[in-house]
Amino acid sequence: MLAVGGGPVARTTPDRPGAQEWVPEQAGTDALGEAAHRCRGCELWGPATQVVFSSGPDDADVVLVGEQPGDREDREGEPFVGPAGRVLADALEAAGIGRERVYVTNAVKHFRFTERGKRRLHKTPDVAHVRACLPWLEAEVAAVRPRVVVAMGATAARAVLGRSVRIGEVRGRVLDPPGDAGAAHEAGAVVVTTHPSALLRLRDRSGWDEAFDSLVSDLRTAAQAVV
Repeated sequence: MLAVGGGPVARTTPDRPGAQEWVPEQAGTDALGEAAHRCRGCELWGPATQVVFSSGPDDADVVLVGEQPGDREDREGEPFVGPAGRVLADALEAAGIGRERVYVTNAVKHFRFTERGKRRLHKTPDVAHVRACLPWLEAEVAAVRPRVVVAMGATAARAVLGRSVRIGEVRGRVLDPPGDAGAAHEAGAVVVTTHPSALLRLRDRSGWDEAFDSLVSDLRTAAQAVV
């Protein structure tokens, strides 16, 4: 099995067989979310508290894709309810997009972390995790059939486009949907932007306003692609 985006080979292993066995065919988002609780497509289900699937209407024109749940999302079972979620909510509001109008999900549905004392610190998913979870994202996009998919961050862009990209080279542009290698091949278009968590590192530092305005601008571009 080739890695998403090329590069090293991401092979199927006993602890990462891929989610395809658990994804029901031609299911709506509610059925997909229910089935995801039984998924054993990779080993991340074990240490995680629960699967974190999605939120938003199943007829949304815009699908937002992040990397993976964070600590708070893992505990509450909802995507983007932690600090990065607050940044995203503010950016959507500034862009004139109601959160209730978008479908929000992640490329990887379980929280990958490393423990440090009592804290659980974010650990970036491997390409193999993205590949194992890709059938869920493909099924979500097929069910929602959005006009545009917004990939937030490098991991999401890899899953959505089926290849690795440099965020700075493609962000804010309306891209054609990928071929069968990417999860968004049934969407109308793709827009790549930074992940809201990247802005958290700039909080109370120079560069925050520019970074936030750029995120808002990318979201406006996505909204305009719907018209």
